[in-house]
This record gives sequence, C-alpha cells and structure tokens, in this order.
Amino acid sequence: MKKLAVILMSSVIAACSIGVIPASGEDNVISFKTESALYAHAAVGSSDTEAWTVWQCAHDDDLTNVNVNNKYFFLPSGADDSSVEIYNASASDAALNDIVIHSGEKVVISYETDKQYTASINGESFTVTFMHSTAEAAIYVNNTDADGKGTDLITYLSPDKSISAKATGAIVESSGNIDNTAIKKIKGRGNTTWQKSKKPFNITYDSKVSIAGMPKSKKYSLLANYQDDSLARSRILYDLSDAVGMPYASDSRCVDFYVNGYYWGSYQLTEKIEVGSSNLVSDIEEDSYLNKDGTVKKDFPFVCEIDPSAGSDDYTVSCSGGIKLTIKSPELSSGDVGYSEVKNYVKNKFNSFANACANPAKNDLSEYGDIDSLTKLYLINELGKNWDSGAASVYFTYKQCDDGKYRFFGSPVWDYDNSLGNAVGVSDDLRNIGVKDYTQYTGWWCKYKGRKKGSSTTNNIINNLSCNDYILDAAPKIWFEEFVPALEHFSGQQTDDTVGKELYTRQEYYDIISGSAEMNYRSGWLLNTGSWIADHSSMSKAEFDPASGTYTEADTKQLYQQSFEGMFSYCADWMMNRSAWISDQMYDDYIANTSGMIGDVNGDTSVDSGDAIAILRSSSGIEPLPPEYAKFAEING
Repeated sequence: MKKLAVILMSSVIAACSIGVIPASGEDNVISFKTESALYAHAAVGSSDTEAWTVWQCAHDDDLTNVNVNNKYFFLPSGADDSSVEIYNASASDAALNDIVIHSGEKVVISYETDKQYTASINGESFTVTFMHSTAEAAIYVNNTDADGKGTDLITYLSPDKSISAKATGAIVESSGNIDNTAIKKIKGRGNTTWQKSKKPFNITYDSKVSIAGMPKSKKYSLLANYQDDSLARSRILYDLSDAVGMPYASDSRCVDFYVNGYYWGSYQLTEKIEVGSSNLVSDIEEDSYLNKDGTVKKDFPFVCEIDPSAGSDDYTVSCSGGIKLTIKSPELSSGDVGYSEVKNYVKNKFNSFANACANPAKNDLSEYGDIDSLTKLYLINELGKNWDSGAASVYFTYKQCDDGKYRFFGSPVWDYDNSLGNAVGVSDDLRNIGVKDYTQYTGWWCKYKGRKKGSSTTNNIINNLSCNDYILDAAPKIWFEEFVPALEHFSGQQTDDTVGKELYTRQEYYDIISGSAEMNYRSGWLLNTGSWIADHSSMSKAEFDPASGTYTEADTKQLYQQSFEGMFSYCADWMMNRSAWISDQMYDDYIANTSGMIGDVNGDTSVDSGDAIAILRSSSGIEPLPPEYAKFAEING
C-alpha cells in the first residue's frame, strides 16, 4: 500500500487501444512535471498543455492506494465519448492490447466507457478502465513546485487553509472548449470539511472567467460535499432560493477537479460571496462605507456571517448573546481607515436587528429587516432541517431599501450539506432542545434549534425568526405561492419554464451529477462517511392534496440502495416528503389568510376556504380560474 503523496511518483502505465492513430511528437506536451505514467488529454487534437489526466488506481478514505493493478482514466465531460489522446510520459514503451505506445509518444485511442482493457509494462500486467463524466465543466489546477522546493500543490496547501499558491490550469467546458486563464491564488477554505481528505478550496483567477455559463468572475469556491452522498443538497437549495426570489443566490455548477493531473473528485463550483459590480453581491462595493473624502459614512451597507469558527485572521465582532460575526464586507485590517468604527457600527446594527427578531411584541421587525427574504431564509432552513440553522454559515446583507431605510436581508444562503435528511445531529444537543425526530421529514426544527428545553430565550437567530409573528404571518403565503410551485417543478409534477431558469427538475440534476458522482465514488470517496450521516436506507412517501387539504403517508417504506442513484433519490424524496408535511402544517393558516383577501373568487356568493382553494389550485397548475373571476383575483392579489 502506498500513500497518495507517492501515488504520482509510482504510477505505472496502462491504457486501452482500438484503432490507434499516431500523433506527432512534441516537446513540453504537458506543462507540469510528470511521473512515469500514462496521461489522457481532455480534448483530442488540442495544443493545450494543462488539461492532462494521469491514470490512477482507487484509494481508500485515508488516501491509501487499493487494487494497484486496476487503473482508471477519469475523463471530463468535455472529452470525446469514444476517442481520447494518450501521452506516454514514462521512459519505457507501454503495451496496450498488443499496441505499443512508445516513450514520449502521443496517440489517439478509441475506447468504450466502463470497459476493462489490458496493459503491460516491465513484465507486469494491469487493467485500465475509462470513465466519462457528465459534469458541467472540469477545473484543472497545476503546480508541481508550489514552494520552490519541489513540493506539489496539495501537499503544500494541506497543512493550513491560510496557505496559498499560484498555479496554471485549464477550464474545460462540457463542449470541449478550453480556457487557460492562470490562477492568481488557490487556498483552502471551510471548517469541518477542511479536516477531511477531500478538501474544499477558494480559487482566484488572474482575470474574469465564465465557467459553464456562470456570470464572469475572478473568484470561485470549490465545495467538496464530502459528507453529502447525493453531492446535491447545497446545489438544490441554492437554486431553490434563487427560484423563490431570494437576493444574492449563489450560482453553482457540478465540476470535476484535477490537480497536477490527479483526479480529486466531483465538486460544486460556486460564486464566492463577494461584493462588487461583477460579483455575487453586485449592488455593494468594497468601499461603500467611505465618503468621497475618505471618512466613514454615517450609514453604509455591509455583509456579515454568523461564524463561531472564525479565526484570528478574520475581521470579526462579538455581538449580544455571544454571537460571533465575521464582517465579509468591508473586509478591513487593523490600521485601515474605519477599522474600529465599522466594527462598532456592525455590532450596534446587528444587535438591534437580533433584538427585533427575538422580541416581536416590542419591536417592529419590518423596521430592521426585509420580511420577505427573512421569511424565505427561515423556510429554506426549515425545509432542509439544516443542522447549522442559525448557528453557523448564516449570512445577512445590510443595505438601503427603496424607502431610504437600511434593513437586513436574509441572504446569501450558504452551506447546506447537512440538511435534507443527511445528518443525525449531536445527540446531546438534540436531547437538550427536546427533538427526537431530527432525521425524519416530519416535525418542526428551527423553533427548537438553539433553544434549550423550557427556555424562553435563545441567541439562535433563525430560531427567533421561526417564532416571530411577522415571519409567521408571511410564511404560509410565501410557502404556497412561491415554494410549492418551485418544488413541484423540481419533482416534475408541474414544470414551469420560469422556475426552470433557476431550478432544474430532479431528473435534470441527476443527469448532470450522475457520471461525475460515479467517477467520484469509483476513485475511492465514500458514500457513507461515518456515524454523522443518517440512515438513508428506507423512507415512507408523503403526499399533500391542496384541493382537499389532505396529507397522507404511505404504510410501506421505499427502500434505497447504497449507490449514488439510491442516495440521490433519498435526498430528493426526503425534500418532497417534507414539503408535503410543511404544506399540511401551513394549510389552515394559508386558507384563513388568503380567504380574507381574495373575495368570492369561485363564485359561490360567499368568501370562504373554497376561494382560497381555487387560488391554490390555479397557482399550482391544477386547473385555471373561471374566466369571470380571474380578473377579480388579479385585482385583489
């Protein structure tokens, strides 16, 4: 057994070949230092020197090689589905199904996906398998001398997430197009996941790039989703938040990640939470807190994160109740103009906002926060039963509204890998808050998270939002009229072209991720990463009928296989089952609130629940409103 640090040093060559076409030899075919191994390029006939993938065997979760005589080429989605260009970087010739590839030679080889081929070198025999991704793009990052002393990039970055390095690389689109924009900086990110073998990173390119149709930017985050066997939870909830109109919803893509030719797995590439006209928070600039003369403004916008794990190098402030905020923008250092003034301003504004969330009887929350986005932030966390709800990775944007007042907006959403039935939670925490059904899709969550049994106070802001009258009044209407149609689109029950611009159907997500996930798990990453992950083996189906207001749960449980397909289905089904349960819980309030506003929509000469049902059936696409009442409903909202 050999550790990953020497995998590339000890790679042995193998490949497959049907219909070999010799390619002209070149010097410096690959930009980075190669090992004695075989490499596959992302695009046949390309002159690119960055997008090369070394063949490799599987590894275990400790990055120890297993089955060293079984080799894989993990090809990006942009690669041709039947032919690939192979380069022999070893000093010896390689025999490939009796075809010889000479040392230093490139050849174009026909292949079939997931079929085993034979290879031999130096008297040893091997099998090699080609796998082909379905991801939206691939990210290659190359630096085999990150510290000037011959240390490869991953080894150099791994000791501390504050360490950074430059690199060359390639962005390979699913079309096969290649962008070689250099990487100004790559460094580690995250908290819990940073301690795992499959690490997350932040990447800053030298110039703005668009990846798989995302808005052009220099800065991106690569999320490992190590503890999410569906590889989809954060992506789905980010896109859902976009579909229901939450501001600053981070766009993201499924990508395959390669470092120095080695395949590291399936990742989620996201817009980094940054301010600026070409960044995610586009209507705030980094210097928006300053007057033209360089002094600090009386009022100014900022972005902050509830971040109990913030380090000494972060720009933080401690607020009431022990809440630790990282000020993401403006991000100042000691000695910068306004360093202390900004901290005091953020602290005072956030304390007033948090107090309004916790004390609705004394404070009008609408004076401090945007009710619509705060309600949607609560509903996203409630839908997912997000373990980190209100405790960590909770972002707020404070900015000026159309009426001239500054308010807090609940966005951008971030970090939902431990949601949608994924995690078991911490048993002591669950006992302390009196929750016994955390892993199930039934039962309220946010109003318990962070609040000890019997306590009337908490510093968990999502908990306080979930109990705030302003949020509770707004939630049923937002749930049924914005969340439910989006979720029905996701399920495929009632697709909507407008929703589809922001949120895919479950089948579309599966088609995008499945091939990448197969490579991810075949390479050695685990479907179940330990006791933190909930049992995903079975679940009963739940349904809610809006016409009758009836909620049902099946008597028998559906079984899920321990495979990507099974785990993805569990994630998607869990979300739809929970959606049905929440609809049942909010239905009466929605009917009561809606019938008081809409008037006699169904034409039965009275204002009652039937009018609300008519609106609900119409908004859900079940049936149109009668023409004579449609205009009335439009006028009355």
